[in-house]
Amino acid sequence: MLKVYDDDWFMQQAIAQAELAAAAGEIPVGAIVVSNERIIARGHNQTEQLNDVTAHAEIIALTAAANYLGDKYLHDCTLYVTLEPCVMCAGALAWAQVSRVVYGANDDKRGFMRFGRELLHPKTKLEFGVLHESCGALMSRFFEGKRR
Repeated sequence: MLKVYDDDWFMQQAIAQAELAAAAGEIPVGAIVVSNERIIARGHNQTEQLNDVTAHAEIIALTAAANYLGDKYLHDCTLYVTLEPCVMCAGALAWAQVSRVVYGANDDKRGFMRFGRELLHPKTKLEFGVLHESCGALMSRFFEGKRR
C-alpha cells in the first residue's frame, strides 16, 4: 500500500532540518524539496559554518534538488521551509520555477511577502502557516537562548 504524506508530515521533515541548524549554532531554518511525494533534497542554514551569507536552507535545498534531478528547473517540485523565505531566496525560487512553496512561520522583518508575492514565479503556488506555531517556536527558543 502506498503511503500518501501530507503537508504537516513534510513540514515536520523541514523542522528536523531546522533543528540540525540550531544544534550547529545556526539560525534554525530548515527546508526540503519534494517531487512525486518523495523528498529529493534537504537543507538547513549553514551561513556560519560556511562563512557564506547565501548559505540559506532554501538555497542549499534548491542546489541539492537541481543536482538530483539534473535540471536547474524544479517543475513539479514543492519546497517546504520553516520560515518565510527572504527576498534572495524568493528570487532563487522564481528562477528555479518551483511549482509550490509552503512555509511555516512568517518573517515580518526579512520575509519576501513585505514586497509581494510577485517575487515568486507567476505559476508558483504559495501556501503558508503550515505548523506555524512549531516553526515559530523554534525561532523564539533560538533567539531567547542568544539573549541570555
